[in-house]
Amino acid sequence: MRETLRIGIAGLGRLGQRHAEALALGMPNCSLVAACSPVASEREYAGQLPGVKRVCAELPELLQDPEVDAVVLVTPTSLHADQSIQVLEAGKHLFVEKPLALDVADCERVLRVAEKRPAQVAMVGFVRRFDASYRSAFAAVEAGEIGRPFLVRSQTCDQNDPDGFFVRFAPTSGGIFMDCSVHDIDLARWMLGRPKATRAFATGTIALHPGLAASGDVDNGMAFVEFENGARAVFYASRTMAHGHETMTEVIGTAGKLLVGEHAARDRVVRSDAHGVRHAVLKDFYERFADAFRFEMQSFVAACRGEAPLTLTLQDAVEATRIGQAITRSLRSGMPESI
Repeated sequence: MRETLRIGIAGLGRLGQRHAEALALGMPNCSLVAACSPVASEREYAGQLPGVKRVCAELPELLQDPEVDAVVLVTPTSLHADQSIQVLEAGKHLFVEKPLALDVADCERVLRVAEKRPAQVAMVGFVRRFDASYRSAFAAVEAGEIGRPFLVRSQTCDQNDPDGFFVRFAPTSGGIFMDCSVHDIDLARWMLGRPKATRAFATGTIALHPGLAASGDVDNGMAFVEFENGARAVFYASRTMAHGHETMTEVIGTAGKLLVGEHAARDRVVRSDAHGVRHAVLKDFYERFADAFRFEMQSFVAACRGEAPLTLTLQDAVEATRIGQAITRSLRSGMPESI
C-alpha cells in the first residue's frame, strides 16, 4: 500500500459532501483524488475541493482510474449492492453508507463477492459504533459491568421537517425502519453479542405527514425483536420531533444498565430563568455524530493501509437488513414476522 491512500467518492449529496470535505481537508494518511456524481452542481462542487484531480458523472469512469485505491459510496440505497460489487470487482477497497442494501439477497450478493477478495477492505457505515459514548458503553458491557445484557431499547428520532423531504424520499428509502432504525438494530446486536434474531413485530402511525401512506410508510414507528438467546430489543423511530434530533440507547443487564444520549443535549449547560429550566438540543444526526463520522473514516483508511483490522463486518450489515426487512413486513402486515 502506498504511503497515502487515494480515495474516490461517489455521491455528493448532504452526507456525501460531509465525507468529501473530511477526506479532502486534512484527514491523515489519505487524500481525496476523484469524485463522481450525475448532478452537475455536485460535480462543480467537487472540482473545487483540494486534491481532486478527476470529476466524472458515472461510477465506471471513476473505477477505471488507476490512481484510485479505495471508493466511498454515498449514493442512493437502491444502488448500493450493484455499485459495491462494481467497486470490489474493480479491485478497489470499499466503504458504503448504510444500509448495505434494502434486500437480504442483494446484501448476500455483495458478501459473496467480498469473500472472494479477502485482500480488499469492505466496510458499511454504521457510524454509531465509532461514537465515543457508544464505544465506552460497549466496553462496559464487554467488561461485565452490567452483568449479562438482555434488553436494548434504542431510538432514532429526527426533528420534524415541514418541507417533507423524507416524504419524497419514501418510495426508495425502504421505510422508516430501514432508513432510521437500521442503526439501532446494529447497535442492539452489537451490545447483545451478535445473537440471531428469530421474530419481529412492528406498528406505527402517521402523525403529521399523510403523504407517507402512498409508500406504506409511517412517520412514527415502534418495533419489537426477539433473539434466540432470550435477549430482546425495542426500537422507536420518529420523523416528527418538535425540539431537535434525539438518538438514545439503553442497555439493560442482570447487574445494571447503561444509557447513552439521554435528552438530546448539545452540551452540559442547563439554563434556569423565568422561562423555565432547559438545555440546548442537537439539530440533526450529523451534529450528534460529527466526531464519529471522522473516526469511522479513519478506521476505514487504517484498515485499507493494513494498520488495523475491522471489527464491523459485512455479515453484520446483512443481519441488520434481515431484521429491518422483517420489521417492515410486520408493519405492513400487522402480524409478527419470523426472521
